[in-house]
Amino acid sequence: MKFKIPKSKLLFFIFLTLLCLPFLNASKTRKTIMKDQFKEAPQFYNSPYCASITEAESDTEQDTDTDTYYICSEEAVHVAMTLDTTYIRGSMAAILSVLQHTSCPENIIFHFVCSSNISLLSSTISKSFPYLKFQVYNFDESIVSGLISSSIRSALDCPLNYARSYLANLLPLCVRKIVYLDSDLILVDDIIKLASTPLTEKNAVLAAPEYCNANFTYYFTPTFWSNPSLSLTFANRKACYFNTGVMVIDLEKWREGDYTTKIEEWMELQKRIRIYELGSLPPFLLVFAGEIVPVDHRWNQHGLGGDNFRGLCRELHPGPVSLLHWSGKGKPWVRLDANRPCPLDTLWEPYDLLKTPFSLES
Repeated sequence: MKFKIPKSKLLFFIFLTLLCLPFLNASKTRKTIMKDQFKEAPQFYNSPYCASITEAESDTEQDTDTDTYYICSEEAVHVAMTLDTTYIRGSMAAILSVLQHTSCPENIIFHFVCSSNISLLSSTISKSFPYLKFQVYNFDESIVSGLISSSIRSALDCPLNYARSYLANLLPLCVRKIVYLDSDLILVDDIIKLASTPLTEKNAVLAAPEYCNANFTYYFTPTFWSNPSLSLTFANRKACYFNTGVMVIDLEKWREGDYTTKIEEWMELQKRIRIYELGSLPPFLLVFAGEIVPVDHRWNQHGLGGDNFRGLCRELHPGPVSLLHWSGKGKPWVRLDANRPCPLDTLWEPYDLLKTPFSLES
């Protein structure tokens, strides 16, 4: 006996299939669009007085290919960032701003840390910045996923947020000093000035703008402060808040002091006793606060994304500006797309490499 489907149900089934078809290929389509949705950035050239990193010699026994040759040069300026599909638009703008405002763009080497879609992200960068010197590193999320505790905002719990604690392990040993940058910022000044921050003071491992007017107790729970064995961590340290989205890091000293392990130890304690709420920031404060080299506030005008709950518009801090940072819930590209930008989002917009909808290639 043959089973006959009623015509009305057959038409409905066909309609439903056609309706769902775009979603069945969503992943493939999304990857194709991401790779082709950004414009090619202009090429930038060194000023006449810039040293050529091609004249330097490698000090390692690694393969003497072009990439290693550049990476190990004493004249290279190293910048580390994380890459993912969620924040790729912000990353592209940040890269462009670095190159556009530095006097020696050909000496900048980017180190991108990814945990997924590595080939896609790498090709996206190459297509928009065909002359960029960069390396991509795979970050194994399983290294840190078991150490992460939930925070006040789910975006802060992404394992890739913790990759900055593992840079010394991921990057080649010949890379001795790097500038770490988040993806939601732009520079309007020469990054070489920031990279040249001396770390000899206090024999420091890192440098960053400090904000000593912030209420430092806010970053840890009452459980932490009520336990003398924990709160005494900051004894004899003038501990101040600093934002980990912009840091200059001495990787040699980091490796020598095994600071990755020190950060992990605090994360392990957090799993047993809840001592903080804000993701990857508090472990850095526990290890480094009060012992960093302070950098002028102009290098991290942060908080432009608003607070972590409402994402309200913020104004710049008083003083000069070298770097604008949309830390917080609100991101400029999201607000611009929604036609609800904050006033300062217009300063980010000129660095946006996204093609117009009419020029998107599918």
